[in-house]
Amino acid sequence: MEGYRNRNRTERFGPERAGVGAMETESLGQDAVESQEGSAKRRQILDGARAVFFAAGFDGASMNDIVRAAGVSKGTLYAYFESKEDLFKAIIREQKALTAERLCMFVSGGDVRDMLADFGRRLLFKLTDPEHISLARVVIGATEKFPAVGRALYEAGPLYGATRLAKELRRLEDAGHLKLPDPEHAAWQFVDLCQSGVYKRVLFGVADRAEPKEIEASVAAAVDVFMKAYGG
Repeated sequence: MEGYRNRNRTERFGPERAGVGAMETESLGQDAVESQEGSAKRRQILDGARAVFFAAGFDGASMNDIVRAAGVSKGTLYAYFESKEDLFKAIIREQKALTAERLCMFVSGGDVRDMLADFGRRLLFKLTDPEHISLARVVIGATEKFPAVGRALYEAGPLYGATRLAKELRRLEDAGHLKLPDPEHAAWQFVDLCQSGVYKRVLFGVADRAEPKEIEASVAAAVDVFMKAYGG
């Protein structure tokens, strides 16, 4: 009799629990879908906002412009970002990982001149890329209003790159290839030498882009000066 009652309870409650389990699974699946849709919508807004900020600058951009560029409603935009400032800061946080200095790798081994020249060319090609130029311009324009944004991009880009290069230069000094009284200072000098003339002409709109031969010549001159000063 007891077995019958237990079996009866299973028959009574089993299907209900199965139904609850199915509902829970369905709910979790729905949450995942909504999460993916939310992530895609946020990405859509950020992409539209980036295009507007890069074209018009922070002050020149309006939320209406961003709504049109992103293809969303104003209500949807404000559901993800409370203000233009929040949206701008979110874009800068993303761009920090894409700075030229973070993306340029070193080619270890071989001739020191070749390594420096390869790094200099990679860096200058990325620094003068139109999207990087647009980012630099919009950040410079917004730094007076948002000094933390300027500092954040400086630390993620130029400072990070100089620190990485200084570490590589120190390794080369330990191997007897260079004589460096101050590797950090030498790293900044090399980066500035590579950029000499070429980068600022593009940044300030004197030239639309840097020609490959200009980059080659600027970097070659930078390597020559650097090696005369610090060659082992």
